[in-house]
Amino acid sequence: MDFGKSWHGKRIFGDGKTWKGFFCGILLGTLVGFGEMLLIAILMDAGLVLYSPTHWGFGATYLDAAPLLVVLCTGALLGDAGKSFFKRRLGMERGQKAPIIDMYDFLIGALVFSFIFYFNWTVENLFNNYNWIGLILLLILIPLLHRAFNIIGYKMGKKNVPW
Repeated sequence: MDFGKSWHGKRIFGDGKTWKGFFCGILLGTLVGFGEMLLIAILMDAGLVLYSPTHWGFGATYLDAAPLLVVLCTGALLGDAGKSFFKRRLGMERGQKAPIIDMYDFLIGALVFSFIFYFNWTVENLFNNYNWIGLILLLILIPLLHRAFNIIGYKMGKKNVPW
């Protein structure tokens, strides 16, 4: 993504950030969001979920949800790129462990973008009533999911290190 450019003698992002990965990540993340909407619709039809008029808050229809899903995915991937930028500034190499920022960069990026582009949605779906409990659950689950997916990527040969 940085076209091989450096800033103050260090790569801006490094070789691990590509435009192909960025756009594929947005596309796949959006498709996963649509999959979640489909799953909740199926569970509602089966009577297993009693209340979710807007498919987990993404929107009433796929067309309504698409822009929000793209914003969330774009923010998540830009959060990851931002983390890489800061790791390079700290002299950290690609793949070097940075436990806290490696786990939460996607969430922080998605939250920042959702606040910028969908402020009301973010407040209504993440902070109003008891929805903040879901956000806390995310904060707890992210390290577990992060570790699991990194191990899977390593076993598949997509990552050089299992972290």
